[in-house]
Order: sequence, then C-alpha cells, then structure tokens
Amino acid sequence: MRRYETIAILKPSLGEDDLKSVIDRSTGIIEGLEGSMIKLDRWGLKKLAYPIGKEQQGHYLYMQYAGVPAAVSELERIYRIEDRVMKFLTVKLQDVYSELPEDIAAEPVAQEAADQDLVDQEPESLEPAEDVEEV
Repeated sequence: MRRYETIAILKPSLGEDDLKSVIDRSTGIIEGLEGSMIKLDRWGLKKLAYPIGKEQQGHYLYMQYAGVPAAVSELERIYRIEDRVMKFLTVKLQDVYSELPEDIAAEPVAQEAADQDLVDQEPESLEPAEDVEEV
C-alpha cells in the first residue's frame, strides 16, 4: 500500500447532502479497494485564485489515505465523470505505507519526551577551554 493525499474542489452551489454524497462515494472507493482513510478534512467554501467554469468559489475537500494505485485511478476516473467536482489533485506521499495505529499514537508522545529532554538539559558553559592558546 502507498500513502496518498487528494484535494478536490467541489461546486459552491452544492448542499450539505451533495457534499456528504461525494465524501461517502470517495471513502467507499478507497475502502472498497482495501485502502484506509487516514484523514478527511473539509476546508469549507473558499474563494478561488482564478475562475473555474465561471465559478469564483468552491468547497475544498482534503483526503489523506493509504491504498493501492488502482484505488487512485478509480477515484480520479469518478472525479472526471462527476459534475460536482471542478478540480482535483492527487499526490503520492509514501511508496510503502505500513504504519500501525499504535505507532501513529506513540509518535507524538515520543516527540514530546524528546523535546522535554532537550529542555531539561543544562546549557554548556560558555567559558573558553583551558588548553586553548590566546594569540
């Protein structure tokens, strides 16, 4: 499995039910091909940098998931057909994704412990070493 992220821009005229429908379909495609959703984030209605199909705004959807390349191909195929999706971009983050849920939860704790150890250490003395000759 590989790790991917996809950002999709959906039409601004969509209601809550339509947004939920696109999200459910995307999640279903990924999980149907033995993938797993890592993070799903709705960024909301934002102004576009340039008009897309005479639209000035769009609903942004961010998905981070682990899956096989076939899942990405199917997701992009559906997005090309889907009228509610204006633009999308998929990026591969990792070639091999095998992180267990316990590792994900333990990682921030380990980082906090390492940061705390650095804070607890005394700074080294700023006095010059005794063996250094002055010129």
